[in-house]
Amino acid sequence: MNHIKKIRNLFFLTIMLAQTTSLLAQEVLDIKKALDIAMLNSPTIQQTELSLIKSQEKLNAQRARLKSQFSLILNPFEYQKSNSFDNRTSEWYKNESASSAGSFAINQRILPTDGTISLRNTFNYNYNKSESLGALNPISRTWNNRLNLELTQPIFTYNKTKVQLESVKLSYEYALLRYQLQKLSLEREVTQGFYTVYSRQMRFDIANEEFKNNQESHEIIKNKVEGGLLALEELYQSEVNMATSESSLYNAELSLQDAMDQLKVIVGLPINEEFELITLIKVDSVNVDLDVAIEHALANRMELRQREIDIENSMFSLLDAKTVNEFGGTVTASFGVTSNNEELGLLFEHPTNTPAIGLTLNIPIFDWGERKSEIKAAEADLKSSEIDLEVEKVDIQVNVRSIIRSLQNLKNQIIIQEKTVENAELTYEINLERYRNGDLTSLDLGIYQNQLSDRKMSLTNAIIDYKLELLNLKIQTLYDFENQISIVPEAWVEKDK
Repeated sequence: MNHIKKIRNLFFLTIMLAQTTSLLAQEVLDIKKALDIAMLNSPTIQQTELSLIKSQEKLNAQRARLKSQFSLILNPFEYQKSNSFDNRTSEWYKNESASSAGSFAINQRILPTDGTISLRNTFNYNYNKSESLGALNPISRTWNNRLNLELTQPIFTYNKTKVQLESVKLSYEYALLRYQLQKLSLEREVTQGFYTVYSRQMRFDIANEEFKNNQESHEIIKNKVEGGLLALEELYQSEVNMATSESSLYNAELSLQDAMDQLKVIVGLPINEEFELITLIKVDSVNVDLDVAIEHALANRMELRQREIDIENSMFSLLDAKTVNEFGGTVTASFGVTSNNEELGLLFEHPTNTPAIGLTLNIPIFDWGERKSEIKAAEADLKSSEIDLEVEKVDIQVNVRSIIRSLQNLKNQIIIQEKTVENAELTYEINLERYRNGDLTSLDLGIYQNQLSDRKMSLTNAIIDYKLELLNLKIQTLYDFENQISIVPEAWVEKDK
């Protein structure tokens, strides 16, 4: 008996020292702080943010392509000397040439029509000298300038520029949706881990309370045995109860530490860092109207918008499929002013107008059914995306209805468990008094003690399940029914305005 007491005292001394040491350096943690830390440390969130940045920059680049593009091409100097044979005169001649040129252009894509308008000015200087036997060797020096305004317009086809822009916009929106969904998923994971630690902490507290009750009953039995009021067997049974509750307390401590380590991994804290939970779980009854919840879910769920984006992308693919071997064409019109002269000062004295217009048609004759098959494949993909949207809507409604039923059931369970705990406490107090009076054995008292501990844990678990189900409802509807506020991302609020 003394050996058991020494082991017990050593065990609790170790726990007290460990807790005292950890309290000096441990971090205080609530759900909000845990979630903030997880948002900073989560690799999944970091990767999703990088994907979002990538999509944003691609959208910026696509918008930049629609603005006026300025380009300057310079060829400051080019010189060439050659010795060639002239078949007409059957003699060799030498040729020496040099040139210098520059070109400045402004290109502007026309979004409403998918056309391109270009303004280009080319300025160059050419020098040429030829030498041959028995012939004059003229030297040519020419200054040239050409200013040209040109319009290129595709016809009989869809606006590819507008579709490309819309496609990039959808890619960005999809990345933003994925980022928001990852945040909600992380919030669920952190909350579950947090409440798991809270549950294990409550189990530890209950085990500790049970151990103290066994200590108290052990002292009562010990005094009665020493006074000759009880048989020695009762003392032995009390020591067994003490050892059992001591083992339960130790297991609860280990389980709590395991849950804390798991939460550290989820949040991203160093594994050797200690923390203390601060939370107050209130069991406020939340009234949720089924129709309102489904309305919020169908209006705000980002998965539905993802399915809609899939449909829009499928429609773009269908448009692209219709361009396979299609009848199409391009209209080109330009107006230019060309000037040339041997003297730079006289270059612009006699400019020449150079208008031009052209029509190009692409007329497919026979493609062995390629275009038809491509269109059918795109139509099948579009139909599949539409079915996915309808299935998603049904799944959302089923899930919301199930959650609301579960909330009502859990609310009833909490009321039942609260009453059960109250009855278990009264029952234990009554039987503890009977035990003190010698009307009950320590084995029977242990049964009532275990019942009380089980009832308390059942109440704790019911409260946690209720809070987690409320969180699930918030995620499913993007509406916080506890605080009566919408949690729709700001990007969507601004988008709908």
